[in-house]
Amino acid sequence: MLKIAITGNIASGKSQVEKFISEKYTVYDADKIAHQILGNVDRKKLGEKVFSDPAARKKLEEFIHPKVKDEILKIFEQNLNVVFISIPLLFETGFDSLFDKIIFVQCDDDIRLQRLMQRNDFTEEQALKRMNAQLPQNEKMQKSDFIIYNNSSLENLEKQVLILVRELSSLI
Repeated sequence: MLKIAITGNIASGKSQVEKFISEKYTVYDADKIAHQILGNVDRKKLGEKVFSDPAARKKLEEFIHPKVKDEILKIFEQNLNVVFISIPLLFETGFDSLFDKIIFVQCDDDIRLQRLMQRNDFTEEQALKRMNAQLPQNEKMQKSDFIIYNNSSLENLEKQVLILVRELSSLI
C-alpha cells in the first residue's frame, strides 16, 4: 500500500487539490475525522479560544491528535493499493513518519492571508494568528516529496495535480 499525505498551510488550496485527486482516488480528510471526534462543537468559538490561548490549544491537540492517528491507522488496515489523506498539521503532529510520500500545497503568504480573511470573515489579526500557529511553509517544503504551487489560476492548479497523479500512478 502506498500511503500519501496531502498537506499545506491554512488557505493554501489543499481542499481544491483534494477535490482534483478525488476524481480518480479516494481522499480521506483528517480535519473531517477530527470534527467527527469533536461532534457538534461550535468551531468558530473553539477556534477563537485555542488561537488566543496556547495552553487551551495544547490541551485540545493532546486530546484530538491521538484519536485522529488511530483513525488514520484504521484506514491503513484496509486492503487498498493507495491511500491519500489530507492532513493540514502533518509535520506539527509528527504524522509525516506514517507516510511514504508527501504532497505539499504551497501558496504565497499574502495570498493565503487574503483568502483566509475572505473565506472565514476574519480580521487580519485573526487570520495571522492561525497562519502563525503553523510551521513555516519553507520548512515543510524541504520535508515534502512533491510540491504543488497554488499562486495562480484554478486551471494551472488542476494541470499540476493531473501531472502529479499521473506520476504517482506509476508508483502504485
